[in-house]
Amino acid sequence: MRPRAPHPTRRRQGTSSAGARAVERETDGSVKVRSYQSPTLVLLAYDWPQGDDREDFLGFAIERTPGFDGAPKSWLPNRIGFEGPKPDQGDFPSNEAPIQKFYWWDARIDTRDRGSHFSYRVVPVTGKPGALKLMDNRAGTIAVQVPEVEEHGITSHFNRAVVSSQAFSKRFPDIKSASQQKAARAWLANGMEQAVPQFLDRAAGKDVEGAIYHLTDDIWIIPAFRHYGGALSLAYNHTGKDHASDAAIRTLETAGRPENAFAPRTHASIMHDKFLVRVGAADHPEAVLAGSANFTSEGLSAQANVLHAFESPALAKLYLDRKRLLDRDPGLSQTQHAQTGWSDAITVGDASIRVFFPPEPNGERMSIDTIVQAVNAAQHSVLLCAFDPTDKALLDAVFAASDAGRMMLALVNRVPDKMPSGDPSRADVAAKIEILNRAATDHDIVGFGSFSGSDTPTDFAPERVLWPGENPKIMVRVHHKFVVIDAEGERPVVYTGSANFSGNSLHHNDENLLEITNCPRIAGMYMAEFLRLYEHYRARIKSGNPKTFRLTPDHRWSRKYFAPDTPEAKARRAMAGTA
Repeated sequence: MRPRAPHPTRRRQGTSSAGARAVERETDGSVKVRSYQSPTLVLLAYDWPQGDDREDFLGFAIERTPGFDGAPKSWLPNRIGFEGPKPDQGDFPSNEAPIQKFYWWDARIDTRDRGSHFSYRVVPVTGKPGALKLMDNRAGTIAVQVPEVEEHGITSHFNRAVVSSQAFSKRFPDIKSASQQKAARAWLANGMEQAVPQFLDRAAGKDVEGAIYHLTDDIWIIPAFRHYGGALSLAYNHTGKDHASDAAIRTLETAGRPENAFAPRTHASIMHDKFLVRVGAADHPEAVLAGSANFTSEGLSAQANVLHAFESPALAKLYLDRKRLLDRDPGLSQTQHAQTGWSDAITVGDASIRVFFPPEPNGERMSIDTIVQAVNAAQHSVLLCAFDPTDKALLDAVFAASDAGRMMLALVNRVPDKMPSGDPSRADVAAKIEILNRAATDHDIVGFGSFSGSDTPTDFAPERVLWPGENPKIMVRVHHKFVVIDAEGERPVVYTGSANFSGNSLHHNDENLLEITNCPRIAGMYMAEFLRLYEHYRARIKSGNPKTFRLTPDHRWSRKYFAPDTPEAKARRAMAGTA
């Protein structure tokens, strides 16, 4: 077990609590540092405006206390040096290879570190390669605590989901056997594989009801359902030719579950929900598990997703009522007209939460227009992370936020590599065209990418693209469905759930959409996890040039961070709180 240090003494005034953003205030020309943390990582954002005046500004060294593997202190690593990566694919310490970005994450956080305290010292580096100068008198220091998976009655699971990564290639060079694949999926799931089993464990024999789009995970979820000691009732998608869950339902029935415990949903375009409700004595709902992850092995591991559990009878009742409506397999018109709009706000721990259950009647768009209005009201930043967003009003609002000087970054599953075919008056085609053009001109939206065998940069390993047996035409790596507004502010707003921000999710599918407000802690988690994925895939845009990845020997790397109105400059100011 890694030793845990007592909470460090702060060098400057600031605040820190489990899972909350911590802020170190700039006082004397020092680096200003903020942190955003999830149960899986710590993201540091920092600013040093004085760097714009120095031609010898080379980046930042970041020191962590306590360090790695029992060391009292360690420098966060950098994969890239002034001559490129190490041939052995090892890492440089950042005091030797400074970080040439204004945000960085501690990728060495793991499950053992949840609840632990760390301090980070961010030091500007000047000089020239081979003669670096660490400006300790300008360092900024911050203390943080890594959140637990459950805090304030809210459980948060974000998976790793980086099949196409150097870490995955190094750790799992071969995944041909079933045991290798299980180990690889567990690493990618990063604890999300335990979300459903732990929800069932806490239910302790009470009734569990849910609505599930796809149920195929035979590693964790189906076995957990089979062995659960209480009653289990599921509505599941069974529309058109989609019978993906049939085998799992038969398995559960063979194991002794009654046939009437399972309700096939046939009258929606798709039943796209992914939620479970714990129901106590006297039919009293107690808690709900919901998010973007399908109950499939790939949804838990290879596709970027989130699952939350909320210990809230009031919120759980809304989900239970919805599930029991779906049990009756109503037609589309019936579910549309059962729509009652946004729920009243419900306090769950330190968050205020509302929920909306699409589909809406044709011509109505209350759910997504609420998001559009929140984006239009953004003070500092907008983050969009979605599998395939096609709602024009939402995309227009998100991109307009950037044009108005806000930090705006977007991550989608695919950015088209050529002009999409089809009728541009169709929403899906128009969205693909807009995303393609935006990615090419403004460089603030990215999609899945990898270092394949033909374009791997020097001293990097080729990365896996497909799982064994996976169909490349339907491969999904970014499956999130969230929008975060002003994550670094005091009044952030998070929209998350099952809906893909499309016409179908608005008017035809069974969905659930959560609005989470007044909770900087959760917004900070989304910020941290978003930037991890965004930067990971943005780096892969540069594949094809074998010499792309090396540090700049002077200040030129920082120009885009100080140039007016670039995505990098907006992010530098917003995330560090210097806007």
